[in-house]
Amino acid sequence: MSGWVIGVDLGGTTISVGAASRDGTRRAALRTVATKAAEGADAVVGRIVAEVRAVAADLEAGHGAARGDILGVGIGSPGPLDRASGVVIVTPNLGWTNFPLRDRVAAGTGFDATLDNDANCAALGEWWQGGARGGRHVVAFTLGTGVGGGLIVNGRLFHGASDVAGEIGHMTIETGGRRCGCGNHGCLEAYASGPAIAARAREALGGHGASVLRDRCGGDLAALTAAHVYAAAAEGDPVAQAIVRETAMYLGVGVANMLNVFNPDVVVLAGGVAQAGDALFGPLRDEVARRAFAPAVAAARIVPGTLGAEAGVVGAAATFLQQRGLGA
Repeated sequence: MSGWVIGVDLGGTTISVGAASRDGTRRAALRTVATKAAEGADAVVGRIVAEVRAVAADLEAGHGAARGDILGVGIGSPGPLDRASGVVIVTPNLGWTNFPLRDRVAAGTGFDATLDNDANCAALGEWWQGGARGGRHVVAFTLGTGVGGGLIVNGRLFHGASDVAGEIGHMTIETGGRRCGCGNHGCLEAYASGPAIAARAREALGGHGASVLRDRCGGDLAALTAAHVYAAAAEGDPVAQAIVRETAMYLGVGVANMLNVFNPDVVVLAGGVAQAGDALFGPLRDEVARRAFAPAVAAARIVPGTLGAEAGVVGAAATFLQQRGLGA
């Protein structure tokens, strides 16, 4: 199974582009640039096209690939979107509405292209080559600036009736709870995203004196991040440890809901959350065991993602292969 696919992971802050071999065993030429969404859609497309061309050149120079060995480009984008037409319907963090991203990238690069949701791509990447390998029915939680997700049934992404299946971050876990960026209250994303974890830590520090967390962010609480919280928890900081336990509880509620509804054999949590290690996954698994039906708990592995920042790129390549009937 020869050939390469270029994957594009488009985010509000960065664009990551890289290549995966058709069988997924080799990866090459990962590049990351700033999105600079404020400059407009044309400028963002220009950056994507430039990076795809650079990756293609790298494949040709460093891996002996001819242009014909590059099968195409898979694009992962925030949504909602319409896969069939290749259009991003709306994405607030980019400011786009009804934007024909797939065709613009195809025209600019000269390669065949496909489009899918960025969280779906990360989910498929972890299933194809990451922490969820070997699973048949997989639920993926992608934790970063937001909380996304993806559902895989018998090795195929499940998109639902209108391409919005897997919006795991917007399940309600606390009615009347914190306001989410989507406008609802009590969404999982409002508690377990990176910014939400940092916000809860800042609130907790308001009632405490000394904390490793203050040192971690140089005394500037506005600069506090979820990564600081995970690192401080690993050092034994009690405030950080309490935030990690609370995050595990919220995520455990979300995972238990998915186990009871979907009955997967693997649940993979991808993104920065993997940094938290057993401090998060131990209490998370305990919470799931308390809330989900025992047969569903027994059937499911709950694991961290292993691809890190490459998950979206690898998964975007995999979605191209699946949409074109070429593998993955």
